[in-house]
Amino acid sequence: MGQAPRIRTIGARNLEALQWELELARRRFGLPETSRVLSCYEAGRDGFWLHRYLAKQGVENLMVDSASIEVNRRARRAKSDRLDASKLVVMRVRYEQGERKLWRVVNVPNEKAEDDRHLHRELHTLKVERTRHSNRIKGLLAAQGVSLVVGKDFLDRLPSVRLWDGRYLPERLSARLEREYQRIQLIEQQIQELEAQRRELLRTSEDASVEQVRQLMRLRGIGINSAWLYVMEFFGWRKLKNRREVGALAGLTPTPYNSGGYSHEQGISKAGNRHVRAIAIEIAWSWLHHQPQSKLSQWYQQRFAEGGSRMRKIGIVALARRLLIELWRFLETGALPEGAQLKPQL
Repeated sequence: MGQAPRIRTIGARNLEALQWELELARRRFGLPETSRVLSCYEAGRDGFWLHRYLAKQGVENLMVDSASIEVNRRARRAKSDRLDASKLVVMRVRYEQGERKLWRVVNVPNEKAEDDRHLHRELHTLKVERTRHSNRIKGLLAAQGVSLVVGKDFLDRLPSVRLWDGRYLPERLSARLEREYQRIQLIEQQIQELEAQRRELLRTSEDASVEQVRQLMRLRGIGINSAWLYVMEFFGWRKLKNRREVGALAGLTPTPYNSGGYSHEQGISKAGNRHVRAIAIEIAWSWLHHQPQSKLSQWYQQRFAEGGSRMRKIGIVALARRLLIELWRFLETGALPEGAQLKPQL
């Protein structure tokens, strides 16, 4: 650390150049081929493939959450790729010397766990696109003073639509509406195919993660969408050690601000998996409806149900965090959440 880091620029995905630079570095410092090589990079669009390649080459690599890297808090500070690279090198050395809380290291899933996440994520994306196309159709019609339900008979009813003065829809607008609806039909077909594929896996697969999905679905208030997402995004491959890790990885932990005489709550951290966090809030509301006799539901009713809307929202986040921890324990030990009921066996 007595000199500035040696900076070299390599083109993206140029693995040959990377190997050559490693060789040049060994020669410069007079290191043998068996010497340790440490590296790190910020998690981003490149995903996990580079980490797996480096690990296969014997490089001890870390993927780092960019939001956890310390920065100068001045309003204006120098920012460049060169400065960022130098900063990462220095922090990698500090991490190796024992400063383990220096940043947050990304837990890299294996290739199967990463691949398992595509099904439910694609389903979510398709459903968002379906809603977007439907809203666009409604907006185009509303701009002409027309309201028409976007249902299965939409294309049959479209030619009979009249404007405020009795005229037919303009030709180009009508053609655009037809194409928008055809996109919805294509999306609907893909959604049905993915859902059928998921049902088939749930029926026939002997994979451990799918078995966890079946276990969660035994609980009232937990359906296939939530159970599948919980397992494939969260419980199926992460080695969670305690309840604090469960809450933190979902971004549902509180963030108190207490400095001097000033103290207030800043809300939840939102630093974890956004997919799990969103579904956890939905399942918390569902839990109150389907599991009213459970200890968690009664706790919510006693603490938050009589408060205003803000208090109920705060309470549902707290319930979501506690329920997520109970579901983790249920999968790990088989211990049913206190007072919870299972679905009747069919």
